[in-house]
Amino acid sequence: MKFEPALQSATLIKRYKRFLVDIVKEDHTQCTIHCANTGAMTGCADSGYRAFYSTSSNTKRKYPHSLELTQNMQGKLICVNTALANKIVLEALHLNQIPELDGYNTITAEVKYGSENSRIDILLSQNQTDKCYVEIKSVTLLGDNHQGFFPDAVSTRGQKHLRELIEMKQQGHRAVLLFLVQHQGIQSVQPAAHIDPNYALGINAALKAGVEVLCYNTHISAKEITLNKRLTFSY
Repeated sequence: MKFEPALQSATLIKRYKRFLVDIVKEDHTQCTIHCANTGAMTGCADSGYRAFYSTSSNTKRKYPHSLELTQNMQGKLICVNTALANKIVLEALHLNQIPELDGYNTITAEVKYGSENSRIDILLSQNQTDKCYVEIKSVTLLGDNHQGFFPDAVSTRGQKHLRELIEMKQQGHRAVLLFLVQHQGIQSVQPAAHIDPNYALGINAALKAGVEVLCYNTHISAKEITLNKRLTFSY
């Protein structure tokens, strides 16, 4: 997934009110930009980090710039725009870069499903009968020893998605939870039981029900983000 044009860089001052970030541009002017991330963003938006932002052509926007990436003090790039995760995975699927999800002739995004009024991120199907429901989660919380965790805050929505995947599996379909790692410092992923114990319990229930879990990391730069390789998931 390419950034067109390439992202511009700045220095991050602070994030506040969840959706706003103050930065200092390379010309030393300060401005406020939009941040499309509802999570805690722990360790992803500290003061002094390098920030990479895009600029919208929509002149009606109150904040024309959007925060896309940050770079921590160890030089690790982090994609903080969670809305990009689905685009990255969709592109990878069309390029047949996820062998575990090959063999489907139809790829559809944002399909209503389940008994709790959800939308699945991606529905894969073969001849309209063989269906695979894929839920995507962006992982950016880094712990010790390159360990990544999800979620970074209590996620009732994430718990609901696990229940929906279990329901699809019980109906005879394939159900997959795909963790997309978007922090260059993360080398493996596990549920953040210390943050959301109910989500960790939900993961165990999903695995016992036959829901599959995949983890992939990404190549990240100011020009593009692409799928890289599979990582280890532990629970």
